[in-house]
Amino acid sequence: MTTNVPEPAGFPNCPVCAYLANGTARLCSECAGRTLQPLADHHCPVCSQLVVPGRSCANRLCALPVAQRGFSRVDAIAVYSGALRYKIQRLKYEGVRGWALIFGRLLIGWMETHPERMQGVDHVVGNPTHTGRQPLQHIEAIMDAAYAEDVTRTFPLSPPGRHRLVKAAETPRSATKPLDAKRAAGAAHAAAVTWAGDLHDLKGATILLVDDILTSGSTLQHVALRLRAYGAADVRGLVLARVPWSG
Repeated sequence: MTTNVPEPAGFPNCPVCAYLANGTARLCSECAGRTLQPLADHHCPVCSQLVVPGRSCANRLCALPVAQRGFSRVDAIAVYSGALRYKIQRLKYEGVRGWALIFGRLLIGWMETHPERMQGVDHVVGNPTHTGRQPLQHIEAIMDAAYAEDVTRTFPLSPPGRHRLVKAAETPRSATKPLDAKRAAGAAHAAAVTWAGDLHDLKGATILLVDDILTSGSTLQHVALRLRAYGAADVRGLVLARVPWSG
């Protein structure tokens, strides 16, 4: 029997956790599941938003057919609140790169504990940030960390520096904008995104599109539609956090 084994420190104490260097992504995912705010028991099966039992989701995208919505569903690891919100912001706006490593572990842990959601996925790609983004390309940093964490190469992620989706031009940001502005920003973002790999790899493929947060879903919608126009058969989403939204 193993004795004197410490308990995981719990999110957001990950940087001082005894398991950070030698623990598994599954352990981190399970630990985070106990310390992050989970999705509501009653949530939309399409966008993961809280829904009142017996009512339809307030997000207009969820009522659209998949051909217009772009993505078939978006899963979220937790709700965008508390420490998770703060740490995503620290990575995204302050460039605290250590959180990319932890978020990469959480992504792989989620994939390992949700094999039914990963069935048939041909490519796991990040929703790209502008190549000149400052203080860093946070999504790319997370995806690089996830690739490093997937030591058995169980999941179809791209090696660091060889990201399949690339965004070469800067576009207006959607954060804190009203819904119409978010939709316009999402469309502009998608128009600047290109597939850097062989387009034949997209024909009939199922794509898991990863992002940090989901609010209205407009950005993922437009990127998913672009991937489908390239030939993808299905686009699913996975985000670290679902922003409570009722617009």
